[in-house]
Amino acid sequence: MSVPAFTPSSAFRHEPNATPVEANERAKRLIDPGFGRVFTDHMAMIRYSETEGWHDARITARAPLTIDPASSVLHYAQEIFEGMKAYRLADGGTALFRPEANARRFQDSARRLAMPELPTELFLESVERLVKTDANWIPESDGGALYLRPFMFASEVFLGVKPSAEYLYMVLASSVGAYFKGGAPTVSIWVSQQYTRAAQGGTGAAKCGGNYAASLLAQSEAIRNGCDQVVFLDAAERRWVEELGGMNIFFVFDDGSMATPALTGTILPGITRDSILTLARANGITVREEGYTIDQWRADAASGRLVEAFACGTAAVVTPIGTVASPEGRFTIGDGAPGALTMRMRDALVSIQRGTAPDENNWLHHLAD
Repeated sequence: MSVPAFTPSSAFRHEPNATPVEANERAKRLIDPGFGRVFTDHMAMIRYSETEGWHDARITARAPLTIDPASSVLHYAQEIFEGMKAYRLADGGTALFRPEANARRFQDSARRLAMPELPTELFLESVERLVKTDANWIPESDGGALYLRPFMFASEVFLGVKPSAEYLYMVLASSVGAYFKGGAPTVSIWVSQQYTRAAQGGTGAAKCGGNYAASLLAQSEAIRNGCDQVVFLDAAERRWVEELGGMNIFFVFDDGSMATPALTGTILPGITRDSILTLARANGITVREEGYTIDQWRADAASGRLVEAFACGTAAVVTPIGTVASPEGRFTIGDGAPGALTMRMRDALVSIQRGTAPDENNWLHHLAD
């Protein structure tokens, strides 16, 4: 079946919010927005159906949705999402960080969940238009940004186990501050031994809600054991370190080299992960993508071979890991404080995102006024 073509620029409608948040109230909310709780006035929407293709694209007032209780997503969990940020640059301009990479990963996730792939130009235009519409919601505070949440879910009203014939794609924008106040403290990690995140052939490489739902019980276990985050081992042998509940992981050794688990289909291919790999190699740092067991992690920390470890992702950028705990006990990485190379990687990436360092890889997607 041929799907009708869609021309982005000629098809997007703009429906301004009739009752936007007043400027003084918006300013109050932006003083300390936290993360994921302060939302802007508008959202982007595009519908899809097998008969009409992508259609009904618009920037409209953010408002609750009304969906039928038989909507397919509520029963069979066909849902994917992305996380990205828009930044206010040092020169006063606005830019997105590597949005084309988010668009590609969104397509990859859709393919794995048997959903239609949103064309890159549609993804980019939806995000660009929303950011331009609500640019005054970007906080001026240190670490402030506009967090963007593109997502898509099955909207067909049908109780049958099959790919939906209808989907709703949306983008929300949320004003956020620094993920961790006071810089980047170290976090403590709980090694999940009872629960796993993904297995070969599963959805580990897709950014879908089910992966995160499956991590929540293990995250609760981590908190009960006095830890901040959980790290998962592989599902087959329960030996190989994979990723945290929502972040990739890196290891730094005493010879100045770095390592991160290889992408084998069970780990989300993080855009921050890829950016760190690129920056490290450009600076002459040896980086290996290879397997690393929990026993080796413990032994290397004890011997001093492992000197630093950090997690990375869009929300917190780079998060130093200080201690690791499991039913076998607890061990400290280095002196338990943020490591020098960890912070070097963090500062290098943040400087590019904020426009205070050369963008040699052309990662910034500047938005025209």
